[in-house]
Amino acid sequence: MDQQATGNPATGPATDHLGETGGVVDLGMPAPGGAFDEHHPPDAALVGDCVHCGFCLPTCPTYALWGEEMDSPRGRIYLMKEGLEGEPMTDSMVEHWDACLGCMSCVTACPSGVQYDTLIEQTRAQVERHHRRSASERALRGLIFAIFPHPKRLRLLRGPLRGLQRTGLDRALRRTGLLERVAPSLAAMESLAPRLERPERLPERLTATGERRAVVGMLTGCVQGAFFPGVNAATGRVLQAEGCDVVVPRDQGCCGALSVHNGREAEAQRYARRIVDSFEAAGVEWVVVNAAGCGSTMKDYARLLADDPAYAERAARFAERVRDVSEILDELGPVAPRHPLAVTVAYHDACHLAHAQGVRAQPRSLLRGIPGLELREIAEAELCCGSAGIYNILNPEPARELGDRKAANIVATGARLLVTANPGCLMQVASAITRSGHPMGMAHTVEVLDASIRGLPVSDLLPGTNAAPDAVSAG
Repeated sequence: MDQQATGNPATGPATDHLGETGGVVDLGMPAPGGAFDEHHPPDAALVGDCVHCGFCLPTCPTYALWGEEMDSPRGRIYLMKEGLEGEPMTDSMVEHWDACLGCMSCVTACPSGVQYDTLIEQTRAQVERHHRRSASERALRGLIFAIFPHPKRLRLLRGPLRGLQRTGLDRALRRTGLLERVAPSLAAMESLAPRLERPERLPERLTATGERRAVVGMLTGCVQGAFFPGVNAATGRVLQAEGCDVVVPRDQGCCGALSVHNGREAEAQRYARRIVDSFEAAGVEWVVVNAAGCGSTMKDYARLLADDPAYAERAARFAERVRDVSEILDELGPVAPRHPLAVTVAYHDACHLAHAQGVRAQPRSLLRGIPGLELREIAEAELCCGSAGIYNILNPEPARELGDRKAANIVATGARLLVTANPGCLMQVASAITRSGHPMGMAHTVEVLDASIRGLPVSDLLPGTNAAPDAVSAG
């Protein structure tokens, strides 16, 4: 749609930007009657930055799957432009925006610096306010957000889930294929659940080993805390060994990442305020995160809470202190001795670590610092594994295709151990690797570092071992 910009009567004439679509983008408020209201619509100036060059296309997972222009970043930006110019929000528009994984691979690939991450989050918040989903979609999303951002509710699921796994009923149900036929999204949730072992105790404060080099707060997360407690325990041990006092606030709650990425703006802001309050009260120098999606959201709290006069400045200060665990360890430099681990490792870049946070070199550097470890790169590393927060539950079929594609590339490396930095990626890739029939070990970056620092055998990181790690020491 090519509609001449007319400007906003309240602000005067609009500034125009001519894009290669041939349309003129109004840099004022969205046109009346269009898809978007005036509360943070997709930023027209950012929309105008897209010159439709196509560099994003080979890095976009949905374009790679379907070859459909409207399921590429530039196609979705064109739909945003139409909405700004007065086109009403349609089911078709929403389907294309919903199909986006939000992996931000296009942000890395774009030579024009288009801030697609900001645009898709602004758009999804508008969708949540103005689009009426089907009853089944509302029920599924309601179930997800009634459980996943609530650590206590997730922990309550551990008992029943562990019971299913111990009795083998989960595998028996999977073999029947019944759940997949009746409720594909619930089947996806069941198949993604990791094998659960006993939870590890994480004290409220861990004391640095040797000379104290920093005082850090640690986010325990929702899914990470409930389903991967060993990752949190390993994070605490590694930070201790590298000279950090580690504070674990008990009242921290959810960071709001899932809510932000799915357009639930007000809910995300409530979670963010609680996190800011909690870590401010803890009096720490840095806030350390071991889940990529959480870290990218927390680093963006300044934008999320920019309209809140009570929190805007506090959120900006907080965001400046957030570090992925690999960043803080790389910045500090190693002091704890590394014991050899003779193992081949394929490192998978979690999208919200590599693309959203730009953290690529640090995890690799940490892994290469372990004697005997051989690091191998994965083909098509820029393509998402299909996890993308809750995407693999809302869109199980394309997520499965992407997971199987990622698994094939991982298996092709010949590595014995897959390492990544996000719980969603660990679940998604583990499920796909199981389907591939080529079992291999799965670990978070800090678990490998922890094994090296403690002198544990490589077998502890590979399939077929059930050794339970030691509890974390309070120092």
